[in-house]
Amino acid sequence: MEQLILDLVNWFKDLSYIGIFLALCIEFIPAEVVLPLAGFWVSEGDMLFWGVVIAGSLGGVVGPLTLYAVGRYGGRPILEKYGKYFFMSPENLEKADAFFAKHGAFVAFSARFLPGVRTVISVPCGMAKMNPWVFSLYTLLAMTPITFFYVYLGVQLGENWSDVKPILNQYLVPIGIVLVILFVVYLLIKRRKNQKAESLSDFLGKK
Repeated sequence: MEQLILDLVNWFKDLSYIGIFLALCIEFIPAEVVLPLAGFWVSEGDMLFWGVVIAGSLGGVVGPLTLYAVGRYGGRPILEKYGKYFFMSPENLEKADAFFAKHGAFVAFSARFLPGVRTVISVPCGMAKMNPWVFSLYTLLAMTPITFFYVYLGVQLGENWSDVKPILNQYLVPIGIVLVILFVVYLLIKRRKNQKAESLSDFLGKK
């Protein structure tokens, strides 16, 4: 499988920056392979650094959008029709919609720092009908620096570009985890404030 992916990526090389863009649009081709390898090509003088970063960043948005569409136009109707059999009531769907309407931007952003999660998170974002423009913007905001560092390390390591994934992931994963923890803490604090406000309102109402 790895050799097949490498063969595909090398084929896309012939298409230059458009090839980088297209490779990133195909979600089963890992960015962790495409971008460091493209960095190696930059070190060889075959491409320009910023050309690869721009093409990779844009491809890193279009690719997730395809899975977003799968979730929105494929998974959503299935949930609406059969969700009750999996304890997913219409009320739960409405709650999920409200959650993504409020916090979907943060979810779309922070999930990009977690390998594996960064791909699948697009589906629930689509199923919850998150605003596609907001989804795209925050995906781009996350993917641009990630793309930059993958390509940069690929340039620096040259022929050893395959070492980039473990090196960068040891930084990306903690960042993603910290973002998730901060988000959970924020939700808990907000919930506690709301509960206090409701308690005060009930107390004053009884008076």
